[in-house]
Amino acid sequence: MSRKTAFLWIFLLLKFSIQFLLISPEYDLQRDEYLHLDQGKHLAWGYVSVPPVTSWLSWIILQFGQGVFWVKFFPALFGALTLWVVWKTIDLLKGGWFALILGSVGLLFSALLRINILYQPNSLDILCWSLVYYSFVLYIHFQNPKWLWMSAVVLSIGFLNKYNITFLVLGFVPAILLTEHRKMFLQKDLYRTLGLALLLVSPNLFWQYQNHFTVIHHMKELAETQLVNVNRMDFLREQLLFFFGSIPVLILAFIGFFHFKPLRPYRVFFWSYLFTILIFTWFRAKGYYAIGLYPILLAFGSVYTENILKEGWIRFVKPVLILLPIGLFLLVLKSGFPVIGPIEMVANSSLSKSLKLHRWEDGKDHILPQDFADMLGWRELAGKVDSVYQNLDKNHTLVLCDNYGEAGAINYYSKSKGMAAVSLNADYINWVPLQTMEIRHVILVQEKGDSDTLRTREKALFQSVTKIGRIENIYAREFGTRIYLLKDAKTSINQILEKEIMEQKEADF
Repeated sequence: MSRKTAFLWIFLLLKFSIQFLLISPEYDLQRDEYLHLDQGKHLAWGYVSVPPVTSWLSWIILQFGQGVFWVKFFPALFGALTLWVVWKTIDLLKGGWFALILGSVGLLFSALLRINILYQPNSLDILCWSLVYYSFVLYIHFQNPKWLWMSAVVLSIGFLNKYNITFLVLGFVPAILLTEHRKMFLQKDLYRTLGLALLLVSPNLFWQYQNHFTVIHHMKELAETQLVNVNRMDFLREQLLFFFGSIPVLILAFIGFFHFKPLRPYRVFFWSYLFTILIFTWFRAKGYYAIGLYPILLAFGSVYTENILKEGWIRFVKPVLILLPIGLFLLVLKSGFPVIGPIEMVANSSLSKSLKLHRWEDGKDHILPQDFADMLGWRELAGKVDSVYQNLDKNHTLVLCDNYGEAGAINYYSKSKGMAAVSLNADYINWVPLQTMEIRHVILVQEKGDSDTLRTREKALFQSVTKIGRIENIYAREFGTRIYLLKDAKTSINQILEKEIMEQKEADF
């Protein structure tokens, strides 16, 4: 093993292992992680919320027992592979030791540490953006069409993981047209690789067609409930936070495209960044949607930075640029990562509030960052539901939740065999066991925002309606969520739910 390869492995192992040290045991899994894990039990070519790749990973996790280590394994792995892409790009561009270490440290101590602690499509999304860009760097460098085939395969995987990668294409096409690389549009290999990409994603496109293009409904709902609260200037300001310790390197990347001869063939990446950021800004995208733009820019910037710091007194800036991301990471460690419990985090929240980390999807500031509030209260909920479920006829009892987080968390933490909590929210609406169960009793989990605390509607449908508890953790996003036991149905609950599901789907589509 060469010295260079040994150092690469050190960085990869550090990136992978550090992800497991950034979450205090006081936290549960995050809301979205439960949904993704349950998708692994219902394999399909598409889902209401995401494309199918996450479900395939969830199926693998399920085979290993769904322990926390395996849930966190894939995002940590994808983060390490993103670092590998940065290293390999720098090496391809003839970057030396300083450039390799600068790029690796910049990637390691960046927002990816936060992204890679959660089992969501985002980690693989960023890796796929990076790999598509890397394949195009290889294509420019070697002028070999085989790298276009690589980009087509990676782009397809990225599309089947998260539709967000479509914005990469929207930004990259006009960027290519502005540069000398526009000649590639006259090559047959380009259209053959596009045909391959279309073939690979066609099962998901067919699924979307069969299901009335649920992605359109999902994007519309996202725009109405979340993106409407996104301020365009806030989106642009957030871009400065993701690689805050490497901002000088990123700025030098943009300069290097025009002032450093070895990088001039790659200035298409400057235009790609510009067009993609403009498109994201126009659509009021969430800030983290654009993170996939930066790893490849970090590689270019590291090479150019090394070049201008070769001689004279300015070379003494080198250790500063390497230590800056590390120092800033240590500064925000307790504010930006769940390494401490919620009580201590609230007590030390001045920095995280100033960085607007407490701004939720509703556009308001709360006592904890949203992701961390979404990692609390779930075990408590599952335990309280379990205590009731165990005393009921399991063949005729349905656990019905108000949202996907509640249903998924109960399924993950429940110790009751055979329980499968569902919801009329997200993908769970397709998993309600109406054909296999005659429902006589319901454990109802209702968000605190529901004003019908007396359950007037349910009292007309069941012999008894009893409130049996609520989530008491004040730091949880689900604080105040109530649990009711509805016993002995007076009418067919199956028929009522079937009608509600049909109405919900008709309203959606």
